[in-house]
Amino acid sequence: MTLLLIQMSAILLTTFLCGLVARKFGQARVIGEIVGGILIGPSAFGRIAPHPSARLFPHGSLGPLEVLSTIGLILFLFLIGSELNYEHLRQQKRTTILAIGMSILFPLLLAGAVTPSLHIRFAPTNIGQIPFFLFLGISMSITAFPVLARILHERNLQSTPLGATALICAAVDDVFAWILLGVALTLIPHSGQSMALSYRLAWLCFYLFVMLCIVRPMSNWFVHRNRGKHPSYEFLAAFVIIVLASAAATEAIGVHPLFGAFIGGVCFPRIGNWQSDLRTRLEMAVSVLLMPLFFALTGLRTRLDLMSGTSIWFWTVVVLLVAVAGKMIGAILASRWTGQSWRYALALGALLNTRGLVELVVLNIAYDAGVFSPTLFTMLVMMALLTTMITTPILNLLGIDDPSQPVRRVAEIEMA
Repeated sequence: MTLLLIQMSAILLTTFLCGLVARKFGQARVIGEIVGGILIGPSAFGRIAPHPSARLFPHGSLGPLEVLSTIGLILFLFLIGSELNYEHLRQQKRTTILAIGMSILFPLLLAGAVTPSLHIRFAPTNIGQIPFFLFLGISMSITAFPVLARILHERNLQSTPLGATALICAAVDDVFAWILLGVALTLIPHSGQSMALSYRLAWLCFYLFVMLCIVRPMSNWFVHRNRGKHPSYEFLAAFVIIVLASAAATEAIGVHPLFGAFIGGVCFPRIGNWQSDLRTRLEMAVSVLLMPLFFALTGLRTRLDLMSGTSIWFWTVVVLLVAVAGKMIGAILASRWTGQSWRYALALGALLNTRGLVELVVLNIAYDAGVFSPTLFTMLVMMALLTTMITTPILNLLGIDDPSQPVRRVAEIEMA
């Protein structure tokens, strides 16, 4: 217990300080926290001070951190699912609908183009091309909804047409990616998992039916029956139990428990005060205490020492260009075909390129499933960091950098 508490103290201190530094440079706090996780891992602290690093994180001591990290991720994905706005998904704006499709289609197409080359060089021997392509395509098409929302909020763009379109696209992209992830995980044989693929897919469909057609309507019925302004302690406790059971169900099926946590959040009632209360009560513990543990574990898995040689760096650049191009091309084509300006198109592409924390969650799931090698995992972590970091500079370059005049700025962007 002493070692665990010392590990948690070191992790929290490092990620907190790096988060402050990131904010000083105009980046989202999560960028600094991710970098802090890498600094405390073998790529930095382990290389500079190998003996203290080995004493702080001895082999076999990470089990408790992984358990706490998984609990934090389950609650985090629950919060993300609970923020999904159904009304936004029902909007019929041409730019939004086309951008949703293009920002999913082009990353998948470009991921498919590089899959054979990356599979030969970086995939474990027991992983086929189809599962590898699905995980790589998901990694390319994901958008970090929480980080994107934070960037838009800081620039007062969340209620503008540009901000609303970006949020809707990110929400739908992430729903599609998580559903595709659930399917991809059923294609991966798990240790101790003897259930045939057809049965796993059938159980996954049955699970989705129960959650979306029974649990979600029941939660809405309860809300209409108890018209309180705020959810009761008992209701929130009951719903957390449902989320944990949902995560356990998807784990038993052979899909990652985080998928169950996300679907549990989708089933949470869409009432502003209730969603706000849920976020207030859970977000502090999740963001301050549990998520930094996930950053640290990601840092411990990120091996920058493997990034040596011209070939590795060449493929790292290829991965980065494919990731950026997929989102940018999709957003630009969708925007221009619906009469938007080039500035609007580029701004939308930059916003959808924000990957951040959600990308790391997907990468860790792929790593745990044995789909990505340590080298490819490190390359994709770097891609997630860089695509998130360039969002703010691109918005500044486009002139969307004056929070005091958001309406005028966005109006300029939308002029064809």
